[in-house]
Amino acid sequence: MSAAGGGGRRKKGGHEEHEEHVNHERWLVSYADMLTLLFVLFVVLFSMSDVNKKKFAELASGLSAGFGADSAAFSGQSAPLDGSANTAQIVQIDAGSNPGDGSSGTVGMKSEAQEAVKRAVLAESRKTASKNAQAATAEAENLKAIENKIADALDKQGLLDSAKFTIDQRGLVVTVVTNEVVFAGDRADLRSGGRKILNAIVPTIAKLSNNIEVDGNTNQLKSKTKYYPSGWELSAARASTVVRYFTDHGIVKKRLSAVGFSDTKPLIDPSDPRSITMNRRVDVVVLTQLTADQAALLPAAAGSDAKLHTGQTSAEATAESSTSTTSSTSTTTTDSSTSTTHE
Repeated sequence: MSAAGGGGRRKKGGHEEHEEHVNHERWLVSYADMLTLLFVLFVVLFSMSDVNKKKFAELASGLSAGFGADSAAFSGQSAPLDGSANTAQIVQIDAGSNPGDGSSGTVGMKSEAQEAVKRAVLAESRKTASKNAQAATAEAENLKAIENKIADALDKQGLLDSAKFTIDQRGLVVTVVTNEVVFAGDRADLRSGGRKILNAIVPTIAKLSNNIEVDGNTNQLKSKTKYYPSGWELSAARASTVVRYFTDHGIVKKRLSAVGFSDTKPLIDPSDPRSITMNRRVDVVVLTQLTADQAALLPAAAGSDAKLHTGQTSAEATAESSTSTTSSTSTTTTDSSTSTTHE
């Protein structure tokens, strides 16, 4: 049999073989794979552009407590945490959503999200500020009550004028002007007058949970110290003497600290003649337990008590409160009468 015969068949080694046919439709497999990948791509792009605004606002509110209300990340400005880079990429990919002008719906979404973040941060900031103000006001009242108790004890001993009070960001400051009553010149040994003053202070502060800081201060005179190398050692020694006196009278050591400032923290202007005696002092500071942000509001919350003043006794505080209440009631009654007359 010839090779051309047999209807396209041929023999080889006594066996009959069929010709191999070429498949011209294999391109459909690659085409289907490409369509599937494109479909997945557009699904991913769609999911990236679908932002849950409610969850975004909740996230911003939570993060605002950690980053603060003035953080650039929540102010709409360009910052590493404001998502500007990622959003820019989404805008470029989604630019065909409005074929007419090439703009993207994501731009409007970004603006609304930023406004939501701003509102959430502002609300959180106001809430935090209100809490801090309330805490500072309550602490100022508590420190004032401590002042009243110390003033009562000093008044009983006839020593009310021996100490001054003020409330600053550290807490309640009880200033004891040393002069020659508490310590002799250039010495750090307590005199009898100083012990009487401290005896009036100890019972009140011993019952507190607050830590106590004792600051030693000298005046600005440049006279050479006899028993100490300089005012630094003298002021620190005087503060340490008071701390040791407190520990001997039942105050736990870990609550106490002694600091010497020499003449670096004058109470009044060194040019004032009174500064020679007034700046030579020991400050007993009842330290506040507020946070730093809350403590910064203490002077404002204390009002006139933030200035150096003579201690107010409990009786004086009660009388002042009664006068204030009476005045307020009188004003309210007058306003009510006026309102009725106008009606």
